[in-house]
Amino acid sequence: MSPPSVQAWVRKAESDLKVARDELATSEPATDAVCFHSQQCAEKYLKAYLICHQQETPRTHNIADLLRRCMDIDIRFRQLLESDVPLLTSYAVAMRYPGDELFPPVEEARDAVRLAEQVKEFVWARLTEAGCLQLD
Repeated sequence: MSPPSVQAWVRKAESDLKVARDELATSEPATDAVCFHSQQCAEKYLKAYLICHQQETPRTHNIADLLRRCMDIDIRFRQLLESDVPLLTSYAVAMRYPGDELFPPVEEARDAVRLAEQVKEFVWARLTEAGCLQLD
């Protein structure tokens, strides 16, 4: 079985973003799910970029770690590392299990979607530059 392609990672990332956006648009959004899927979208886009450049995709949910790995390929990823994007990491596990904050406020969920969209736009441009996107 071959490893997932860049396109497969992008499709999964888009699925996560769709779930986050669709849920956020409901009258009473499950903000924990919105935040979780936003983190997953960003993580999968960053892993798609690593695959595009024949790099390993580490088994991590840590957005800052993934951004540093991407920076080893393209220093422009520093702008994401120095933004609020790494804050998405906290949603990878915390939102899946009961804990101190089960349901973030709606505004926080909106911010999570915005950050995921920021990662998508940035990585999409880098994947396009590298010729790694051949979506049907």
